[in-house]
Amino acid sequence: MKFWARTFSKNHMISDLVIEDLRDDTRTHKIMSALEKAAYELDICRPIWLDSNINDFKKYSKVRFTKDSFIEEVPFDYLEFLILEED
Repeated sequence: MKFWARTFSKNHMISDLVIEDLRDDTRTHKIMSALEKAAYELDICRPIWLDSNINDFKKYSKVRFTKDSFIEEVPFDYLEFLILEED
């Protein structure tokens, strides 16, 4: 699977990262692992999955984490996390 993590500030992309996970694992484990890697690489804390985030991701394979989804202060308006390629 391939994932794309992008941060936006004032509707401009300020950083992006592509993560590839070729392990033989469940879809959920790959998603959580990729999000953790993205947070590490972008030097931010992991966002909190709310019910609305989970529903959006199930429906669109894409989710936006706003500043409210983070425990710490983040230097962007939102983090967009999406699946580029499924296995």
